[in-house]
Amino acid sequence: MQDKLETNEIYEILKKRIINLEYAPGQVLNEVDIANEFKISRTPVRKVFEQLKNNKLLNIIPRFGAQVATIDFRYMKSVFEVQRELEGYATRLAAERISENGIAELAAITERIKEYDLENDYKEIIIADDLFHKIVYESSGNPCLIEFLHELHMHTQRLWFYVQRDITDKNLFYDTLANVVEALKARDVAKADQAAKEHIDRFVEQIKKELL
Repeated sequence: MQDKLETNEIYEILKKRIINLEYAPGQVLNEVDIANEFKISRTPVRKVFEQLKNNKLLNIIPRFGAQVATIDFRYMKSVFEVQRELEGYATRLAAERISENGIAELAAITERIKEYDLENDYKEIIIADDLFHKIVYESSGNPCLIEFLHELHMHTQRLWFYVQRDITDKNLFYDTLANVVEALKARDVAKADQAAKEHIDRFVEQIKKELL
């Protein structure tokens, strides 16, 4: 670990740990421990904790400390309702604006997912899925939309990790993402919108079946 990291870098590290479940839901994070790890004072740690709280990844409890937020399925329902529409719109824009290199990157990601083993490579599948979405978002060319979608997607990604034991079909990823790629290749905005929404709908159906 280098001697000094910027506050935003520490935020990204802790955010990733929460999303990847390296910090379990409900786990208490100690200011002193974090400050010692990154060789900083407690003041910037509090700032990072406040950022994580604002993103609903951390709860600050007076006289107790900072606790990793649990998965709130009611809140996730609202996330999916918004994300479904915004992802559809972003993918429509991407169908018009994405470069040929971008399409090739997405196709390569879906092929990697196809080769992964669900049980042994689940984390790699989630990381690949995340990269796929980031490329689509960036290809929309709309900075406001990109910002909103990144904020929503981190909650979805965390839920993917949380439900790992309940995901039994890799095609939940491969089929729907491959359909997105085909729609983008064809520059078909309607099919791109439909394929993006189907990807979310299939996941929501799986969550309802297994957990609700």
